[in-house]
Amino acid sequence: MEDREKKHKRRVRYSGAYPKRFEEKYKEHQPEKYAKTVSRVIQKGSTPAGMHISICVKEILEFLQIRPGQRGLDATLGYGGHTSKMLECLKGQGHIYALDVDPIESVRTAKRLEKLGYGPDILTVKLQNFAKIDQVSREAGLFDFVLADLGVSSMQIDNPDRGFTYKAEGPLDLRMNPQKGISAAERLRDITKEELEGMLRENSDEPYGAEIAEAVTEKIRKGGEIETTTQLYKTIEEALAFLPEKDRKEAVKKSSQRTFQALRIDVNSEFEALYSFLEKLPDVLAPGGRVAILTFHSGEDRLVKKSFKQFAKSGVYSEISKEVIRPSQEECRQNGRARSTKMRWAVRAEQ
Repeated sequence: MEDREKKHKRRVRYSGAYPKRFEEKYKEHQPEKYAKTVSRVIQKGSTPAGMHISICVKEILEFLQIRPGQRGLDATLGYGGHTSKMLECLKGQGHIYALDVDPIESVRTAKRLEKLGYGPDILTVKLQNFAKIDQVSREAGLFDFVLADLGVSSMQIDNPDRGFTYKAEGPLDLRMNPQKGISAAERLRDITKEELEGMLRENSDEPYGAEIAEAVTEKIRKGGEIETTTQLYKTIEEALAFLPEKDRKEAVKKSSQRTFQALRIDVNSEFEALYSFLEKLPDVLAPGGRVAILTFHSGEDRLVKKSFKQFAKSGVYSEISKEVIRPSQEECRQNGRARSTKMRWAVRAEQ
């Protein structure tokens, strides 16, 4: 009988003001219950665990000029911060469609937004890649405004179970939708040195791509494993052991960031999806419709800039941003993850 009884499990102690382990930060995961704790974390320039702080909200809303009764699309729902602000602008009139490929976070976000009063009468959430915006538009009609935030949500980065960061031990997964495709660990098992080096160069401008590709493929060839975030980090560390000691720590950190980025882009086919989205974008915008896109690294920004310029030249877009818009210094101070953000916009021609 005793064996059948479930023992009471005590909650993990909240160690210190700011616990380091993701699973220990239960106060940060419940902002509605521990608002003061969450506020302190944000004030010190950090993002609370399980949350995401939206970037360039003011700049986006100023450009989109959302009015009640309009139809909009948030192509990358994420935590729903941008979505909620755009919904506020509709004042209960109109509709927003929101897309996301993450089956875990999109459900949580939809529930959060519903609690704020944004139900199916004004918001439709779809588990869909933004590469298929043409399919969404066939159902919804043309959009008066579109937003695409191409950054990875903090909820994904901070959760070690998702494998998005070298800073915590976890499975080397990196998929936005862990139910589809292959993980980064599986991708590395059969990759060639030349292919990996090219991926690191194309997806993240990694200066030590040759050395890292050599170390990774050689380790796997000899029967070694790179199945976890820590194993990949240590392999990068070994690959850069030739660097002077005074420069090595920072170089390993930056190369790890770039390597994880390159793998994430690859396993999620991010550039292919973005290219498809940009090609289909003009056809889902209503005449005079506005689109804003946030990018976070040079490869994304180049694709957006090139597409906007080509469509502007052919008269499809009547106006595009001549320069990138960046977050204010104050925003970057409060949210370190905003520093690499670039915003570009375009306006669909009236005819």
